[in-house]
Parts: sequence; C-alpha cells; structure tokens
Amino acid sequence: MHDFFAGVEQHEYPWPAGRADLHWHLLFDPQVLDEALVRPYRELTHRPGLAPVAARWMHTTVMHGGPVAAYTSTEIDTIVDRVRAACESIAPFDLVFDRPTIGTVGIEFPARPGAPARHLWELTTRVDAEVTAARFPLLPSAYYPHLTGAYGVAGPQRADRREMKVLLSDHPGEPVTLRAQKLSLVAQWHDRRHITWEHLADVPLSA
Repeated sequence: MHDFFAGVEQHEYPWPAGRADLHWHLLFDPQVLDEALVRPYRELTHRPGLAPVAARWMHTTVMHGGPVAAYTSTEIDTIVDRVRAACESIAPFDLVFDRPTIGTVGIEFPARPGAPARHLWELTTRVDAEVTAARFPLLPSAYYPHLTGAYGVAGPQRADRREMKVLLSDHPGEPVTLRAQKLSLVAQWHDRRHITWEHLADVPLSA
C-alpha cells in the first residue's frame, strides 16, 4: 500500500504537512463510530505501514477547499451563511457504510447512496467558487462518500494489500447505517500520519 500523505503533498494541488485547509465534512457520533467501525476492524487497521484513524477523527469529506489563511474572514462568513441558507431546504439522510475496501493508499468504508452527499459536494464547491471567484481548485474533482479507517504511511514496512484482503474475506461484519444531519466546516491539517482539525461551524440539514 502506498503512502497517502506523500500523495497529497505531491499532488497537482499539494497539501503540505501542517497547513490548515478549509474542509466541509459530514461528521458522526464518535461513540457510534468506535463501536460500529473502529473496534470491529482493529485487526485490519492496526498493522505495520498503516496509521489507523481514531473515531473522533473519522470523517466523510464533502469538500476540500483552499488554505484557511488564503480566505478573508468575510469570505468564510459569507460561505457559511450561503451554505446555511441552502441547507434549510435539504433534509437529513441516511448513509449506509459498507464493509471496508482495501485501497492503494488506505482502508475505506464506502457509503451509499451517493446522490444526497454528492448534492452537498456540488453545493459547497459552487458556493466556495462563487465567493472566492474560483481561486481554489475543485477538490475532490469527482465525488463519492466514504469514511477512512486507516491511511497508508511512509516507513520501513508497507501494508500488504493482498494479505489484508485475505484477512477481510474471513472477517465478520455488516453494513452500518449512519444519519447525516449537518455539515461541519473545519480548518484541517495533517502531520504525515494523522488528520486533525479545528471546528469552525456547523450547518444543520433542516428541511
């Protein structure tokens, strides 16, 4: 498995360690995440070459914006106000997170249906582009909702994807349904191993 963080640092639009970027997320109850997705898959996520994600930091990214320092406070306030107004007509919805998949840079829990979350991606990226005159790239450029259970990281050992697929094939587990009730705006950074953030605002889905 490849190093996820090397990928984001070497991307066409790099995200270096320590830089806080604006993100919109769907966040869920950490206790529910710990019971339903973290503890049941510890054997899979806590392996050499992987950085497991603690329940409090698990997130479904909706939009990755530009560096927080590149926004004015007025721009951020305007973005939040416009997203909040739009979300008044959007109802909460359920996402079904399936059993994990072993990707090339991490372990993901893919979610369905994609359309309601994709609508939020379209909304937040449109508002961001309108307010900032499209100063920042569209990230992600194509959207599917998911949670990440562990990231591939640099080091002397790399996680063996084939070995983990064998392990997963014998591992019990069922899909987990979580309710998306709000969008959360955060200032998010990484240290080449973990992703953390400062909370900025919550916008309820209130239709």
